[in-house]
Amino acid sequence: MWIYEKKLQYPVKVSTCNPVLAKYLIEQYGGADGELAAALRYLNQRYTIPDKVIGLLTDIGTEEFAHLEMIATMVYKLTKDATVEQLKAAGLGSHYANHEKALFYENSSGDAFTTSYIAAKGDPIADLYEDIAAEEKARATYQWIINLSDDPDLNDGLRFLREREIIHAQRFREAVEILKEEKDQKRFF
Repeated sequence: MWIYEKKLQYPVKVSTCNPVLAKYLIEQYGGADGELAAALRYLNQRYTIPDKVIGLLTDIGTEEFAHLEMIATMVYKLTKDATVEQLKAAGLGSHYANHEKALFYENSSGDAFTTSYIAAKGDPIADLYEDIAAEEKARATYQWIINLSDDPDLNDGLRFLREREIIHAQRFREAVEILKEEKDQKRFF
């Protein structure tokens, strides 16, 4: 089903070691509106979505895993040369105590990822509106992280991710219209 290329969807560059930015980015790794939650949400919802839009959820869900890989790379690059003192100063002391510098699915506050982040109602329209909201929240979070960042190299990758969130929201909006149109058609038997 998938072909894995051993390269990131978009190149990830980081100018300097910056554990503070890494802490902010962890939100997009294991937070409620992060890439893992999105990937799992869409790949789960595709089982109860009409055939006309099932491919969209599969495509976007798969792409979200590529975004998760980019975030992991960013966090790794921002922290790999950090000292314990730098990690503590960035508010990552508890993370270090539990995981050293290993990535862990948690949000920027250190709360572990939970499946309660994965919304699925079973109603295609409701689920797609949830997906639109998720993409818009992720877009906003990327923008706020860009606002907090002074790393032009990192911001390039973050802008790419932010723009993909906009595209995904647009595609989900199109899917809603397709399903509304189908729902409103008269059925003859």
